[in-house]
Amino acid sequence: MQINGLHHVTAISGPARRNLDFYARVLRLRLVKKTVNFDDPGTYHLYFGDVGAAPGSILTFFPWEHAAPGRLGVGETQETVFRVPEGSIGFWAHRFVEQGVPHEVPVKRFGETVLSFRDPDGMRLALVGLPGVEKEPAWADGGIPAEHGLRGFHSVSLLLAEAAPTGAILSDVFGFTEIGREDTLIRYAAKGTAVGGVIDLRVAGGFLPARQGAGSVHHIAFRAADDAAQEEMVRRLVQNHGISPTEQRDRNYFRSVYFREPGHVLFEIATDIPGFAIDEPAAELGRSLKLPPQYEAHRKEIEAVLPDLG
Repeated sequence: MQINGLHHVTAISGPARRNLDFYARVLRLRLVKKTVNFDDPGTYHLYFGDVGAAPGSILTFFPWEHAAPGRLGVGETQETVFRVPEGSIGFWAHRFVEQGVPHEVPVKRFGETVLSFRDPDGMRLALVGLPGVEKEPAWADGGIPAEHGLRGFHSVSLLLAEAAPTGAILSDVFGFTEIGREDTLIRYAAKGTAVGGVIDLRVAGGFLPARQGAGSVHHIAFRAADDAAQEEMVRRLVQNHGISPTEQRDRNYFRSVYFREPGHVLFEIATDIPGFAIDEPAAELGRSLKLPPQYEAHRKEIEAVLPDLG
């Protein structure tokens, strides 16, 4: 079974407490998982999402206290875009002024109103106002009226030297179709996928390559319903595009393979299963530190070095 669209976006940030404050308080995303970087257990891995912690809403961070700023460039995700109700753009523009969030004047992009802004590390984000999404449930944990809450991803844009090779992967492996062009943007969409169903390719030949750091997107992940669906995507990658991903890696809440697409952006294919409620009740997501089994015996040492989140 193939389920198209984004599963999650993972980025690099500076101090964990500042990151948590911005995404949980300013944007009012739900903290759905508090765990550690599997490759660096002295560092948090924070997951933010919607009320149901659904694939297509999950933005995750590796926060390093002293991370140097990244440099946006070719071969990287340029902007991560969330969905909000069409009438909420004014509310968010006012909130950004109140909270001192750097933002731009709303513009039209493919006929939709887009409000671009940046987080404290300079990560490029945006809100897009869409009709009808106000009927969807939203996280309402105080501070933001539910009617203005974020409703998962709309899209990501990728900055590339050329679009065609990446577009071929999106179409053949992930079920996206080109639906329009505007200026230097080429838009791909997954039919029938409302949340996380759009990828924009921005052609920018001649730009410097990206340099990863605070404010950079580390990778983007696409959904696979289960292991069989993931295996089929891998088969297409190998047979049709000559790209061999990594072996499958168990991330506790999903199982993943990784590869560099032709434009050098790191892609992941992540299973929807088993989900974020596998190790804590859905109503209590994000309240306690969850460790992968291999680190549980070292919990005291890990907790001693992790920054205080307040």
